Amino acid sequence: MFWENRMSAVMNALSGGQHELPVVVGPPRRDTDIVAWVKAERETLGRHLHTIGGVLFRGWRINGLAHFERLMTEGLGREPLEYRNQSTPRSEVRGRIYSSTEYPADQHIELHNENAYTSAWAERILFYCVKASDTGGETPIADSRRVLQRIPDAVRARFEQHGVMYVRNYDGLDLPWQTVFQTTDRESVVAQCVAAGIQWEWLGGDRLRTREVAQATLAHPITSEPVWFNQAHLFHVSALHPTVRAALAGSMDERDYPRNAYFGDGSPISDSDLAQIRAAYAAETIAAPWQVGDILLLDNVLVAHGRRPFTGARKIVVGMV
Repeated sequence: MFWENRMSAVMNALSGGQHELPVVVGPPRRDTDIVAWVKAERETLGRHLHTIGGVLFRGWRINGLAHFERLMTEGLGREPLEYRNQSTPRSEVRGRIYSSTEYPADQHIELHNENAYTSAWAERILFYCVKASDTGGETPIADSRRVLQRIPDAVRARFEQHGVMYVRNYDGLDLPWQTVFQTTDRESVVAQCVAAGIQWEWLGGDRLRTREVAQATLAHPITSEPVWFNQAHLFHVSALHPTVRAALAGSMDERDYPRNAYFGDGSPISDSDLAQIRAAYAAETIAAPWQVGDILLLDNVLVAHGRRPFTGARKIVVGMV
């Protein structure tokens, strides 16, 4: 009854043209097990997740990482995915449960859909708050449908016409290729690149350069709704602090930058285009402080996520399914 009443209220809000993101769902009773409850309501949960985009489970008793893992395998009926073709540093904390991106606490991580820079991505992503930071550290989210609506038509048209090319150089300034491809074998790297449609080029020494062209927008696989779905604003050199960008420009050729983004035909993306995209994300951002035990479940196509700077210890772990 709790779930039916909650979903009835949500559907009434949606029928009035309002998106309530995320829906906050607490246990119907203090002793209700989240795994059993999600398993029983799996179909209903999935149906509304495709509509709203995100659910925040708050107030449930979560008994550590093993319980979180069971939520994915038993509750959602899905095996956690391996984090492949990596773009940020993470550690595996249990099975295929990972730390959230291990960037310094004073850095802001812009909103993005997980693995939107490549040809394969998780349908859903889950965040579990093991320890909340003293200040900051929110995981801001944004509806990717609404982000797309805010991007000027001319900018959207350029991106949709060409797609986005991601150029990465593995030469010690960013993640090593051994981490990104999870192997030390060059033949395995080549096989992964072939399977994913990635162009590769072995340079001198142990250096590797890759180019991958991916989508700019996407139709949701269930609802067919169009969404903004790429990471051009993260990979593009304009994402760097101006002093870091100037240092790169003064020390190497642009083609050797650790990472950069272009239109799919290789032509440059202007800083002004990226500024308008970042403004669209900012206008749609929703953020709230974490509480210990919170689990945030997102439709990875419909909803982008990021991270705000923080102080104190913070432990948010991630599972992708």
